Amino acid sequence: MTLDGKRILLIVSGGIAAYKCLEAIRLLRRRGVAVRCILTRGGAQFVTPLSLAALSENRVHEDLFSLTDEHEMGHIQLSRAADLVVVAPASADILAKMASGLASGLATTVLLATDKPVMAAPAMNVRMWEHPSTQANIKTLSARGVRFIGPVEGDMACGEFGMGRLVEPEALVSAIEDFFQRQGRLQGRAALVTSGPTHEAIDPVRYIANRSSGKQGHAIAQALADMGAQTTLVSGPTHQPDPAGVSVVHVQSAREMLAACEDALPVDVAVAAAAVSDWRLSEPAASKIKKDAGKPRLELIENPDILASLGEAGNRRPKLVVGFAAETENVIDNGAAKRQRKGCDWIIANDVSPDSGTFGGEVNTVHLITTDGVDSWPTLSKVQVARRLAVRIANALDPTQDPTPGIGA
Repeated sequence: MTLDGKRILLIVSGGIAAYKCLEAIRLLRRRGVAVRCILTRGGAQFVTPLSLAALSENRVHEDLFSLTDEHEMGHIQLSRAADLVVVAPASADILAKMASGLASGLATTVLLATDKPVMAAPAMNVRMWEHPSTQANIKTLSARGVRFIGPVEGDMACGEFGMGRLVEPEALVSAIEDFFQRQGRLQGRAALVTSGPTHEAIDPVRYIANRSSGKQGHAIAQALADMGAQTTLVSGPTHQPDPAGVSVVHVQSAREMLAACEDALPVDVAVAAAAVSDWRLSEPAASKIKKDAGKPRLELIENPDILASLGEAGNRRPKLVVGFAAETENVIDNGAAKRQRKGCDWIIANDVSPDSGTFGGEVNTVHLITTDGVDSWPTLSKVQVARRLAVRIANALDPTQDPTPGIGA
């Protein structure tokens, strides 16, 4: 595959495996990739700036406070002038700094400042890889969207055997190719995603809501945008940052969310991941309800059904309508019934009972329910669920690009 015109920022951290990045640079340049390198102080103990510069045909950056670098290619510009940031090898030290948000040198400052996708290829001793601190850092970074390649099992320079070897250069380049191949698969497509809870006012200071964090919906919007879709995210109140490259509409209530969704049509795919309140007050109080006024009488009326509305949008109906079924029992059966009832193409059913840790957590266990049956996925991070779903959506919208079946898949 040719990658002509793609730009990669390669961060080389400390570790004997740093020598492998030299071959990776050569393979990337052969495919037409422009490579710019950052070499950490630890990395410089194993490979030289001259070898990186000779193979990449670009200057190598090492010092955050170099006046020349800050004049010609400041760390903010450096962090954003690439299509993909790759950390290889990614030592335990740099992964810990990334997870903690430290900016103690040029590499970590760039990683903190970048708004581009980040890929990391870990390499370390097996004991360091297995340490709970490293595994917690991997989990944290995965939830933030960092893509990991490896490590793999094998002999180590220290004489031990186990998990922690850097993947071979060919495997690293293959993962980069796969990233770029997927990235453009939804180019020219429009996507709509809803996320988070809705807040239905009781009075100016109180509301009806639920425990949805918005993490899954926001991750889906990011995954679709990463694959090239022009993505609109309609978000209820959450603490999640707006995904990069996504048009975000912030709303409070279900009625506001429905109006924003209707404004976003037409789109090719709609993913209704928001946990919309089923009920609202018929007449919210204009001023704060006082306790001494006695027990208030709250008359509830039904909110609009956003998922059903998208499924019944006539000639403005998206080609693919995907809903979520947050269940606490009989997850698959209830999800399948909801798919029929709402008129959507797919339902993603998941268990949100208190002991599942789904609401507000970092992982999700989902069942994709379609006309062809149920595809139960393993427990994944919400970012991984989003990426897997984005690929399935791309396959459905253009089945000629992949052997996987279409909308019934």
